[in-house]
Amino acid sequence: MSDRTKQEPLVQVKDLCKYFQVSRNATLKAVDGVSFDIYKGETVAVVGESGCGKSTTGRCIIRLYEPTKGQVIFDGKDVTKLTKAEQKEFCQRMQMIFQNPYSSLNSRMTVKEIVGEGLKNHGASDKEAEEKVELLLRQVGLNKDHMSRFPHEFSGGQRQRIGIARALSVDPEFIICDEPISALDVSIQAQVINMLKDLQEEHGLTYLFIAHDLSVVKYISDRVVVMYLGTVVESADTEELYAHPTHPYTQALLSSIPEADPKVAKSNKRIPIKGEIPSPINPKDCCRFAERCPRATEKCFAEMPALREIAPGHKMACHLAE
Repeated sequence: MSDRTKQEPLVQVKDLCKYFQVSRNATLKAVDGVSFDIYKGETVAVVGESGCGKSTTGRCIIRLYEPTKGQVIFDGKDVTKLTKAEQKEFCQRMQMIFQNPYSSLNSRMTVKEIVGEGLKNHGASDKEAEEKVELLLRQVGLNKDHMSRFPHEFSGGQRQRIGIARALSVDPEFIICDEPISALDVSIQAQVINMLKDLQEEHGLTYLFIAHDLSVVKYISDRVVVMYLGTVVESADTEELYAHPTHPYTQALLSSIPEADPKVAKSNKRIPIKGEIPSPINPKDCCRFAERCPRATEKCFAEMPALREIAPGHKMACHLAE
């Protein structure tokens, strides 16, 4: 978005931390000092290996987890300090699509009850809720006949469509998509991604898209935030990041994207990441990627790099940028 410098972010994540105390002397730092902005109408993707803190960040933003430290500012208000009345409005304006369509839907409720639950909580009558549910199901590729069925009667792709309809039911402005296609067959993934893009345009939605499939991220996102072991290592516009990855971890991630053309695939050089991901329990106060980075120096093992702007809109946390 070329004009985003002229507007205030819809969501501001400032130095967000989420720690879990696993024992008296052990603290798991799932999210540790994460900061980024999301502007109205755009899709910001958060990527990284499993365990990097992507989903925990999303759950802190929507307050399924209470942040340990830091701020989440939504439309000018700190979501951790909302009154009871403001919390109800916040729940209506921000929704989440969960990763697993098999566990995120109540197996004892019909589709009509699942999708209509939020509507009734926000004051809709039975008739209004039923009409809205029917409309939403049509928008996600289902129909009126599906309203009386239970989740076990649907495929994974259909269940995820029900989850999307549920998220849309209260007319939110901002939706957190927590790996919404990772549990689906490849043949269904493209359909769901295209539907999310169409719904974004139709409803004027803003997305935080959490994923590990870098091909999908390139297609759907406006900007990308790369996380490693609870921290942000790089962020930039999607085209800029894919054309000029700067952090050693980002370079390695992008080199692993499969290439359909055999000739191009043969010429592409994959950058291996050696070693295991360090434990997020009591991590050292230094660059989290230092132990696996082929370009690490003594400073990388002694000091945590700050996330700094290396080009307009392009930030990186690496001592190599100094």
